[in-house]
Amino acid sequence: MNVIFAGVVGIAAALFLFSDPENFLASLLSGGEKAAVLALSLLSAYCVWLGFFKVLERCGLSEKLSRLAAPLTRRLFRSDDREALFLAGGNLSANLLGLPGAPTPLGIRAAKRFTEAGNEDAADMLFVLNATSLQLLPTTVIALRLAAGSTSPADIFLPTLLATALSTLLGVLFLKGGKFLCKRRAKRR
Repeated sequence: MNVIFAGVVGIAAALFLFSDPENFLASLLSGGEKAAVLALSLLSAYCVWLGFFKVLERCGLSEKLSRLAAPLTRRLFRSDDREALFLAGGNLSANLLGLPGAPTPLGIRAAKRFTEAGNEDAADMLFVLNATSLQLLPTTVIALRLAAGSTSPADIFLPTLLATALSTLLGVLFLKGGKFLCKRRAKRR
C-alpha cells in the first residue's frame, strides 16, 4: 500500500511540476500548512472527547451506562460475558459520538474476548456495527468542516444520522440474513 501511495504522490507531483512549475513549491508549502492545521484541529477534538470518556470512567458513570445498556448489548451480541459486553458497549458509545480512533482498542479487546469464548457471531456483529458506525454526533466531520472554514459545520448532523442509521440497519440485516441462509443450507445437506 505504501508503494501505491508513494507512486500516486510521485506521479501527481511530477505532473503538477510539469504543468505549473512556478506554483509548485508554493502549493506544496501551503498544502503542508493546511495539513498541520487540520491535524491540530482533529487532535484537539480527540483530546476533548477522550478526556470526557476518561472522566466518565473515573466517576463510574461509564459502568452505570454499560449496565443500563446491558439488555440491549446482551441481545445484540447474544453473550453473557460481562467484560466483553462492557467493552463492546464502550466501543459502540464512542462510535455514536463520532470518534473513530477512540473505540478501536475497546473493539479489539471485545472481539478478542468474543472469539476466545467461541462466539464468532458476536465478533461479526461488532465488526458490522463498527464498519457502519451509527453516529448520533459526528464530531470528527464537524471538526473537519470547522477546520476547513465552514460557516455552519453542524449542518452535517441530520444527513450523517440518516446515512449511518440506514447503513447500520442494512449491515445488521445482511449479517442476520446471511447467517440465516448459511444455517438453512447446512440443514439441507
